[in-house]
Amino acid sequence: MVEVAILSGSASDAAIVEKAAAVLEEHGISYEVRVISAHRDPDVLDEYVKKSDCRVFIAIAGLSAALPGVVSSKTERPVIGVPVSGKLMGLDALLSIVQMPKGVPVACVGIDSGENAALLACRILETRRGREKVS
Repeated sequence: MVEVAILSGSASDAAIVEKAAAVLEEHGISYEVRVISAHRDPDVLDEYVKKSDCRVFIAIAGLSAALPGVVSSKTERPVIGVPVSGKLMGLDALLSIVQMPKGVPVACVGIDSGENAALLACRILETRRGREKVS
């Protein structure tokens, strides 16, 4: 079982994935990485979310940034969205992630902020373990 699943909508998001993975490694948190587009591979995404035993999802996506919301719509587990800069300096992705409808919660960190997404995942996991601090 992995504790965190890092999903990205495109292989071009690799630099942000690497930042998140480095923080998780530093904290001894198990993770796996998958590139699955919510638009191009919806069935693959659906199957992955259903079968994953992770405790937290980090979903990295740019432009319309549908990935975090789609993942959240398919699970009760926490989802952390990371907007990626690209068009409109990442504001399009940021607004897509923070404007989820009622019942589809997604936590959102700053644009290109894979590190903060991983730190938030660590804090969520520590809360479940009953520990006070992760730094």
